[in-house]
Amino acid sequence: MSDTKALTTGALTIVGLTAANKQDATRQLAEKLLADGRVTDIEGFLEDVRAREEQMATGLPGGIGIPHARSAHVVVPSVAVATSVEGVDFGAHDGPAHLIFLIAAPDGADDKHLHILAALARKLVHEDFRQALRSATTGEEIATIITREVQA
Repeated sequence: MSDTKALTTGALTIVGLTAANKQDATRQLAEKLLADGRVTDIEGFLEDVRAREEQMATGLPGGIGIPHARSAHVVVPSVAVATSVEGVDFGAHDGPAHLIFLIAAPDGADDKHLHILAALARKLVHEDFRQALRSATTGEEIATIITREVQA
């Protein structure tokens, strides 16, 4: 398990994700969370993410997808991140997501995931932040940018 104080790490990223659809993209990111010990039951967690997605699409303008859930299967608040050249449809009106953030929060975690979402959303409105993430060539680089800009 990586440093669980960190919101994300290089081990929780996928640079150049190839996914057939949002479910595939979400599963690939959830597998990173599972492998790192941050999620205990991938199917249960993915069901919670699906239930949240049914309430409202999680695609945002600017090529962003933010699937997320509060789940009993999450050990520590975490964000798994992917970049995608082809893009993945998360339901945004302006097209596919090229930056995907799977936000996982423990079930009893008060509103920690909402704070994570809010901090991330505040940064994502800035094109220079989005471009820095899209241009990153390693997971460690992505994790460093997010830790510096969102978790700080």
